[in-house]
Amino acid sequence: MTATDVRAQQTERMGTAPGFIAALDQSGGSTPKALKAYGVEPEVYGDDKAAMFDLVHEMRTRIITSPSFTSDHILAAILFEMTMDREIEGTPTGDYLWEKKGIVPFLKIDKGLADGDSHVRLMKPIPGLDELLARAVEEKHIFGTKERSVILDDDKAGIEKIVDQQFELGEQVRAAGLVPILEPEVDIHAPNKEKAEERLHSLIRDHIDSLPIDAKIMLKLTIPSADDLYADFIADPKVLRVVALSGGYSRDEANMKLARNKGLIASFSRALAEGLSHDQSQGEFDQTLRNSIDSIYAASVS
Repeated sequence: MTATDVRAQQTERMGTAPGFIAALDQSGGSTPKALKAYGVEPEVYGDDKAAMFDLVHEMRTRIITSPSFTSDHILAAILFEMTMDREIEGTPTGDYLWEKKGIVPFLKIDKGLADGDSHVRLMKPIPGLDELLARAVEEKHIFGTKERSVILDDDKAGIEKIVDQQFELGEQVRAAGLVPILEPEVDIHAPNKEKAEERLHSLIRDHIDSLPIDAKIMLKLTIPSADDLYADFIADPKVLRVVALSGGYSRDEANMKLARNKGLIASFSRALAEGLSHDQSQGEFDQTLRNSIDSIYAASVS
């Protein structure tokens, strides 16, 4: 099968298949929290960053290789750059996901958040991005990217900056031959969350309308306060998929809110791994993961 054939197959899967996206992309700043939730305390690795990343790769490998982690329920997985550059059972992670599991690989490309300004946190600069995108396409066979920024409250100037930055970066990603997942998250604790989401919706709508007719993007958004706020994005032919982040809600609460939004599917990280522990037996681990995946899938296809 040629690279073009694979790309077409992955595009079809991302656009039409039932399921959700597993976000396995905790990076340097969020890795300690992810490991702690997994039962690995900071004193286990101390100041040894290499040991910390070895441990989180072991956790991700255990999730990805689990018989519970299948393409029956999971469309794609988002990887941290270091995970993309490592192997699972002797195979590069992206290739393992697609060739062994039938799951589409994405890459998180943002380098974290800048300090707050105008009630938003923009993405930090991403040095060497063109080289990273080229490597992702040519060497690692990645399908798309994910890039996150955060809206802390309703602020016209701030939200305009967020959306402009997201779409500008999205065009750079598209030019490299990848599908961008634009992620302008609205903090679930924003004092004026619903107003911020209405403003965000309007600005995203304007940007989508200005994209070329053959453009393909994805959106990763906070589950909206107003149900089905993003229904027009879900129906738009330029939008391959609209996915939701759990945003700090418990898995049960995130699933409940998600299920009220027709066509919106999950892209959960912390909520997906909720209940998993490094000291579980393999059977316990697989069953806990299966329960998590089943519940998130049900909410995504409801």
